[in-house]
Amino acid sequence: MKFYSLHKQSPAVTFKEAAINGQAPDKGLYFPEHIPVFDKSFFDQIGTVPDEDIAFRVIRPYTGQSIPDDELYRIVKETIDFPIPLVKLNEEIYSLELFHGPTLAFKDIGARFMSRCLGYFSKDRKEKVIVLVATSGDTGGAVADGFYNVPGVEVIILYPAGKVSAIQEKQLTTLGNNIHALEVNGNFDDCQDLVKQAFTDRELSKHSLLTSANSINVARWLPQQFYYFFAWKQWAFKNQLPVIAVPSGNFGNICAGLLAHASGLPVKHFIAACNVNDVVPRFLATGRYEPRKAIATLSNAMDVGNPSNFVRILEIFEKQQEGLKQMLSSYSITDEETIDTLKYLYQRFGYVADPHGAVGFLALTRYLNDHPREKGIFLETAHPVKFLSDVEQAIGAGIMIPPNIKSIMEKKSQAISINVDYEQLRACITNVSNGQGS
Repeated sequence: MKFYSLHKQSPAVTFKEAAINGQAPDKGLYFPEHIPVFDKSFFDQIGTVPDEDIAFRVIRPYTGQSIPDDELYRIVKETIDFPIPLVKLNEEIYSLELFHGPTLAFKDIGARFMSRCLGYFSKDRKEKVIVLVATSGDTGGAVADGFYNVPGVEVIILYPAGKVSAIQEKQLTTLGNNIHALEVNGNFDDCQDLVKQAFTDRELSKHSLLTSANSINVARWLPQQFYYFFAWKQWAFKNQLPVIAVPSGNFGNICAGLLAHASGLPVKHFIAACNVNDVVPRFLATGRYEPRKAIATLSNAMDVGNPSNFVRILEIFEKQQEGLKQMLSSYSITDEETIDTLKYLYQRFGYVADPHGAVGFLALTRYLNDHPREKGIFLETAHPVKFLSDVEQAIGAGIMIPPNIKSIMEKKSQAISINVDYEQLRACITNVSNGQGS
């Protein structure tokens, strides 16, 4: 399997090269040259197949010869060594809980897979690999945990000051060692722009091997397909395809779901559940893609005004808007509606959701109201404890805090504050590259 740049001005590369490079030299995102398609028998028999075997079969066509099969199986098995249950709310709606990993967020899957791939690839390299990542919330903690103490890899995480939750901030700022946190006086888009600028810095690339751990990296993006397959394995209504609502910010998660569907995964329809950062809902309504400055919300991991992965979604559908609209709907949910939904879920079902899951549930409900014969799944992408005060205030009840979160909250944060100033980021990268810390 080779991967080509969506800008189509760079040569195709292997999975290994795509994972290490992050982006193509022409700054395009990498995309697989072909999408593997599974036989119907695979989905018919999936209920008897172990999860690690499912994940291995899903990812194996993409990695090609870059990773030996026994090593890839080990990586996959370690990546998914926690439960991903499909929880029933009522006869029509189910929650796919993706928060049972070490940092209590869906991004554990992609971060754990990518960290193990880069760890394997860096074994024989003399120079350090520097992973540069922008986070709007959960990515930072998942990447920090996944890459912590991985030999030959240094991680620099940029996060917007005052725009991540206290627990999210602790998860990405307390590890130290090879994990370096930069608190940026701006929003997520500012952080992402700084990261993108670093990848265009030719002088910097002469001295530092930079790669990205955002979902623009194929090693972060592709394994997110796994839990869509696991959802189908647990889906009880094999004669009725599910509608799946995905809380969407940078659109890597829902893009992975759409890729899985293109591989044959049985899904009726996808819903991109957005907060008031509504670039994609407006695009589907008007046909005009107009990025805007991100607005801060309760569902902060979705505070993205220019979602990077939407170009991949367009590529899956060969830029045909009609085909895209047949398979994808999108709704924009306000903070007030999010709070009301958190309260409703708790009072009606005794279910404690996080703000992102609440956005997904409400978007799914709106779709099902117009399609009353359908059944659906919403993705619960983070543990509600990560948004403790907002959730407790909304539901009027306390949340049990997991022991690992209690311990991390007692640790001291280690972060450097920088402005939206590329030269400050460049200096930090240079220091890390030279072994001087950030």
